[in-house]
Amino acid sequence: MKALGPIPAGFAAIDGVLAVGGKPVTQWAAQAGDTPLFLYEADRVRRRVAELRAAMPKRLALHYAVKANPFPPLLALMDGLVDGFDIASGGELEIVRGAGIDLAAVSFAGPGKRDREMEAAIRAGVTLNVESEAEARRAIRIGESLCLTPRLAIRVNPDFDLKGSGMKMGGGAKPFGVDAARVPELVREILASGADWQGFHIFAGSQALDAEAIAETQGQTLDLAARLALQSGAVPPRCNLGGGLGIPYFPGDTPVDLTLVGARLAERFERLPEVLQGTAFCIELGRYLVGESGIYIARVIDRKESHGEVFLVTDGGLHHQLAASGNFGTVVRRNYPSAIATRFGADVEEEASIVGCLCTPLDKLADKGGFPRADVGDLIAVFCAGAYGASASPANFLGQGPALEMLV
Repeated sequence: MKALGPIPAGFAAIDGVLAVGGKPVTQWAAQAGDTPLFLYEADRVRRRVAELRAAMPKRLALHYAVKANPFPPLLALMDGLVDGFDIASGGELEIVRGAGIDLAAVSFAGPGKRDREMEAAIRAGVTLNVESEAEARRAIRIGESLCLTPRLAIRVNPDFDLKGSGMKMGGGAKPFGVDAARVPELVREILASGADWQGFHIFAGSQALDAEAIAETQGQTLDLAARLALQSGAVPPRCNLGGGLGIPYFPGDTPVDLTLVGARLAERFERLPEVLQGTAFCIELGRYLVGESGIYIARVIDRKESHGEVFLVTDGGLHHQLAASGNFGTVVRRNYPSAIATRFGADVEEEASIVGCLCTPLDKLADKGGFPRADVGDLIAVFCAGAYGASASPANFLGQGPALEMLV
């Protein structure tokens, strides 16, 4: 029997059924009219943002990384909770525009921005985090053609990475950002062009649980920002310190010690070098803010045995939850936290694998986990589904289509 990942704290049952937003998930499924279904619990998001604000220095602004979950009702909720939004495509620009978000509080990162995307961003007053000298020059030319002043920050490829991060975004050869050694010259070029220089975006890695490593990386980021400012001869108006804070997904994972991270960052802010005294700082988080708020609900369509193993075949699968299936950057497949939602908290009775409805052996949501017995009609729940779920999965694979989504 293989271990399951840790279910986030605070989930309870009503009459033996997993409750979300104060109601059993069976009621939400009935209200939605079908499964599979993503449920995002608004109060969990509010509490997470409040906890983060309480732990971090008051000087630090909070941005939401839209790529984690661009569900419009969730964006509308975040609009009242965070200070800014970070997007990674022209498509996300239109999503945040449609959600009524102030586009002056939006920044746009990502390599390979097309001219039409940059034109739309410049027209909207969005800050472009340029990823290369060539991209900066294209943005300046587009601004000149529009008779508009582009707002440009430089995404820096730092000469370090975030130790223990699930995905390293800096250090060494990377498609992201401008190598640190080349940044000062580009700062001077941007300033000479008359563009509205907005500062630095420095992102070293993501999905880290080691608070010491996160704190160390934030310190290195501040040191790098100061060095680049001195070398370029210009004070950065803003500096995005990146993200990095992860959530527990797998057996043995433990939550980030937020108190330690906040205390260490506060200490660094108290002794900032003169060149950064006037700089505004933010962190950019997605998964950490919304990941644990989401639950993916699917219905058992068939219960079958093969060579002595039990398979719970559901109407869901990797086309909605690619990461939980182990096919989204995981080297060794491990089980996400999951449960039989209609027997939540019941004793383990059997070893079973939860699989989806696709014609591929990759479509497995839980591998040989310990569960109470489930039968046709029962609902299963995959936790930590609030980030990189619906929008990061191949919904149209085999013509299955997207899952329903609800903010509750």
